[in-house]
Amino acid sequence: MISYEWRGHFENPEVNALHAEGFDHAPLADDWWGQVTRHSLGWVTARRDDTLIGFVNVAWDGAIHAFVLDTLVTTAERSRGVGRHLVATAVDAARAAGCEWLHVDFDDHLEPFYFDNCGFQPTNAGLIALGTSAPRHV
Repeated sequence: MISYEWRGHFENPEVNALHAEGFDHAPLADDWWGQVTRHSLGWVTARRDDTLIGFVNVAWDGAIHAFVLDTLVTTAERSRGVGRHLVATAVDAARAAGCEWLHVDFDDHLEPFYFDNCGFQPTNAGLIALGTSAPRHV
């Protein structure tokens, strides 16, 4: 059985391992607990028994805008509705907190997940790449 929890407890190594699997990189030693407890509206954990199998962070502006970040589901649990349930729990919690908008951005291959499965609608948005390889504007 899978349990979903808004602001559920987790250990940093669990989310670091999930993030590494989801974004195909070596595990890091990020302080996820410190980051989300200081800066986020909340987060959702998904556990099968005691194992963390999913996570989504819900950042916000402190008022009416919330942002879905880092939707992660372990490979073994993908395509079983875990991600959809994580996002649905985040939607409900952001609404209950008084947020009026929930934003998400994603890579093109995730469009069916967010639009068809989670109910997001396409909208215009802008992006400036701030990495070291990004073009500089003067």
